[in-house]
Amino acid sequence: MEHLGDRLARLRRFSGLSQEELAAKAGVSVDTVRKLEQRQRHSARLPTLHALASGLGVEVTALIGDPPAVPSNGDPEPPELVALRRAISPPLFAPPPAPESAEELSVPLLRAEISDGWSLYHSANFGELMRVLPGMIADARLVACVGTFPQRANGEAALSKALQLAGHLSIRLGKTDLALSALERATNAAQNSGDPLLAPMVYGSVAWAYQRQDRLQDASGLALHAAEDVERGGITTAASLRVWGGLFMSGATSAARSGDYSESADMMAHAEKEARRIPKLPQPADSRAVSIFSTSSVRIERVRLAVQHERPDEAIQLARGMRVNGQTPPSWRTWLLLDIARAHTDVGDAFGAVKALQTLRRKSPAWMRHHTLAVVIIQDLLAGSVHPPGLNSLAEFVGLRT
Repeated sequence: MEHLGDRLARLRRFSGLSQEELAAKAGVSVDTVRKLEQRQRHSARLPTLHALASGLGVEVTALIGDPPAVPSNGDPEPPELVALRRAISPPLFAPPPAPESAEELSVPLLRAEISDGWSLYHSANFGELMRVLPGMIADARLVACVGTFPQRANGEAALSKALQLAGHLSIRLGKTDLALSALERATNAAQNSGDPLLAPMVYGSVAWAYQRQDRLQDASGLALHAAEDVERGGITTAASLRVWGGLFMSGATSAARSGDYSESADMMAHAEKEARRIPKLPQPADSRAVSIFSTSSVRIERVRLAVQHERPDEAIQLARGMRVNGQTPPSWRTWLLLDIARAHTDVGDAFGAVKALQTLRRKSPAWMRHHTLAVVIIQDLLAGSVHPPGLNSLAEFVGLRT
């Protein structure tokens, strides 16, 4: 696996910049650039990575490596990804499907399949999701074109959720432009569905894509504007509160990544307070297709932001004694364990870090094996003077020689 410093040096040379010039453009110290490139440091905080990526004119994923899905290695795209592209953006002048082919399609069954697709996504089963998602999108697009107006509206709602799922998967694959293409189509379908909460949910996904492209002002503006719209429409159900909360959290995350950690912390504390009202409100029929927002998700995001902004003691305190809500997706639980491991590493508690990583390995072995940040933490632990029992086994598990 290529080291962060090697990627940084390669991208810097490709941009024709010296270490001093990159440091000036990014607003970081030359010492930071030098230590990363010389492998004296194995990782950097997310604000630093965003600054370096901005100075280089690349997305931050170009620095930290591919997400745990499909690597970008210059080879032709795999057939599954090509199929996903064709489903999101059908070829021009393709003949429309015959209306009678929709007769065997059931909107409730289609909704259930899409909900199962979200479960695959949150379990990081991206390969299986890539295989089944194009068919879901095609079926939803067909249902949205036939039948009575209410039937077409139900089809548009299903199409919106399928395309939103495609957008999330595309982000995980490192294809943010493809994600925005899917999410633009998801927005159009949501607006045709008659469901006032669908478009705001998609806007939250668009804001996430903007964050991945380091468009933090765009992300914050969109998320908070959409949150205000939901609030004006009235927050009377658990679904509406969860949509509002997901958007508000996105705005808080963008504020933190823009350098205003204090404002972000205040917003997150407010969001966590509001999340306590969710059990008291009418619940959605299927929570898997609604924005992820609960006291657990807010606390997990607060831990993550504290770690990213060099506040490991605060992160450990926030995570201490935390009970994770049963509706919290597996992917969020794995991120929490990874952030706890990072925080313990940063305060010099190698034993606490190894304990968190061992739990992560038991719960999500495939996710851990392919995740760049998990490997970086283990590299940092190996570089330290204290090697707790189990560290060498973790290193071998992720492919590091000990």
